[in-house]
Amino acid sequence: MNEATWRRLLDRIRDGLVVPVVGPRLMLEPDGQTSLQGRVAEALLSSYDLVIEEPLPPFRELNEAVSCLLAKDKDRPKLQDLYADVDYAINKILRESNYAIPEPIRQLTEIADFHLFVTLMPDDLIARSLRRRCAVNEIIHSPALPSSEVTDLPNNWAERLGEETHLLYLFGKSRPAPMFAIHDEDNLEYAYNVIAGISRVTTFLEALQQRYLLLIGCNFPDWLGRFFLRATSPSRLSEESTRRELLIDQLQPTESLTLFLERYSKETEILSDIPPVEFVSELHRRWKEERNLEQGRDAGRDRKQVPSGTMFFISYSRRTDLPRAESLYRALLDLGVRAGEMWFDRHTIEPGQDFRQHILDGIRSCRYFLPLLSEAANERDEAFVFEEWQAANARKKQINYDDFIIPIIVDPEFAPERYRAKPVRDGDWAQLDFGHAPEGVPDERVTAKLRKLVREARRSHEE
Repeated sequence: MNEATWRRLLDRIRDGLVVPVVGPRLMLEPDGQTSLQGRVAEALLSSYDLVIEEPLPPFRELNEAVSCLLAKDKDRPKLQDLYADVDYAINKILRESNYAIPEPIRQLTEIADFHLFVTLMPDDLIARSLRRRCAVNEIIHSPALPSSEVTDLPNNWAERLGEETHLLYLFGKSRPAPMFAIHDEDNLEYAYNVIAGISRVTTFLEALQQRYLLLIGCNFPDWLGRFFLRATSPSRLSEESTRRELLIDQLQPTESLTLFLERYSKETEILSDIPPVEFVSELHRRWKEERNLEQGRDAGRDRKQVPSGTMFFISYSRRTDLPRAESLYRALLDLGVRAGEMWFDRHTIEPGQDFRQHILDGIRSCRYFLPLLSEAANERDEAFVFEEWQAANARKKQINYDDFIIPIIVDPEFAPERYRAKPVRDGDWAQLDFGHAPEGVPDERVTAKLRKLVREARRSHEE
C-alpha cells in the first residue's frame, strides 16, 4: 500500500466508515505459527484417537478434522456431539493460565474508531479484547438460535457512538449445541439463511452494505468469498460503486477467487503481498501515531483552559494494571474529558522529568483522584502506587467536598472488602463510594457518576 492509500483508509476509519471482518489468520499465538483453529482441531481428533498423517490445511483445520471424523467407518461420532466437543476444546484452550489474546486481535480492537466488527470465528476473543476499552453488544447470527435470544444491530446505533461497540458473529458463537459453524456444510446453511431472507440480522447486514469492508485474514473458500462480497454489496459486484473492500489475505494470482474478483469486482482491492498480521500491526502503528498527535494538540490547548490543575488523576500499579488504566483513560476521553484534563503518567510525564516529584505535584493539584484497585496490586509488598495513595489520603483531610478519592475496582468481581492494602486502611476508604470498572471499563453507575463529576468540575471552573 502506498502512502495515499494508507491516508484514505485512516481518514475513513476516523470517520467511522470502515468495518473490520476478522478471520482465522489473525488468531495466532505468540510464535506466529500456531493457530487457535489448529489447536482446536488437534484436540478434537485426539479426543477420538484419530491420527491423520498429512498436515491439516492451514486455517481450514477444523473443517478438515470434522470431515475426517464423519468419514470414519467405525466408531463414527454423532454430528450433534461434535459441536459440544469443539466448544469444550475452545474453552479449555482459552482457560489456560498462559493463554493470551493474540496480538493482532489486541491491536485491532484498540482502534477506537471501529464501531462495528464482524468475526468469522466462534470464539469470543474479540469481545474479550474489546471489553478492555468499551462495552460490547454481541450479535449472533445462527439459524438454530432460539427466538428469545435473537438480536440485531439497534436501529439507533449510530446515535449512540461511544457507548458500545457492536460485534457480529456471522457463523454463530461457540456453545455445546449446533448453534455455530464447524464445517463447510454449516457455512452453506448460514449462507442460505441470508439468501432466503430469513436471516435475523438484517439491520447489521444493511450497515455493512453502506460501509467500507476491511477483510483481514478471512481465508474464504472460493464460493464463500464470492457470496460474502455479494451479500454485503448494495448492487452487483460488476457495477461501479462508491463503496469498496480491502481484502488482506494470502491469495495467489492464479486462484479462482483472485481471477473472479479481478474480472467482476473492480472495487475489491486485494493485498496479498503483506501478511494479515503485519497489515494489522502497521495499521495499529499508524492509527496510534495519528491519535497521539491529536491528543498532543488537545493537551496543548487544554493546558490553557485548565490552569489550576487537572480534573482526574488516574493512579494504578504499572506492573499489574497498565492495560486497565489505559481502558479507563479512553473511557474518560469518550465522556468528553480532554487529554490535558487528565493526569495519566504514561502520557503526562516527559523524559527527563523528576518522576516522583512530578507525580506528587499532580496529586496535590488534581480535583478527583481515581485509584485503581485490583487483587494483583493489593498483594504487592512494595510499590510506588501506595505512596500515591498515601499522598491522596493526606490531601483529602484538607478538602471541603465529598468526592475526591473515588476508588475504582478493576477486577471482574465487585468486592470492596477484599482490598486491605495499608493506604486503603489508613485512609478509611470503607466510607468512600467504590466504583466498578471490570478490566478498566466503567459500568453504567460509574459512567453516570464520572459524567456528573465532569459537569461539576466544569461548573466550578466557570465560577
